[in-house]
Amino acid sequence: MEFPKLVLEHFRNPQNMGKMKNPDITASEQSEICGDVITLYLKMKGNVIKDIKFESLGCAANIASTSLMTTLVKGKTIEEAEKITWKDLVKALGGLPETKYHCCQLVIKTLRSAIKKWKQKK
Repeated sequence: MEFPKLVLEHFRNPQNMGKMKNPDITASEQSEICGDVITLYLKMKGNVIKDIKFESLGCAANIASTSLMTTLVKGKTIEEAEKITWKDLVKALGGLPETKYHCCQLVIKTLRSAIKKWKQKK
């Protein structure tokens, strides 16, 4: 399976990977398709995602798409983060094989779960 250059870069050098101490929000989701798991940790400042980190038990596409998503939403408002779709991630990565689209879908599902928790907390 061939991946675009950006996918390989984010897989080999993931951004914002690791557990966060004292996050404001923690959200985890598991793929029903392949069993991959993503956990997101968010630090908020008002309605802005001040910091975001992730842990992943998954493949290269899972790690790369989660890494990219964290770079896209860090410093953004909740409303801006909510507008990002899994198709936006696929496009921003330079494409993915269709068999890996579920990785981006899981990333967005986990982000939406974190956002929902933030809104409930407020």
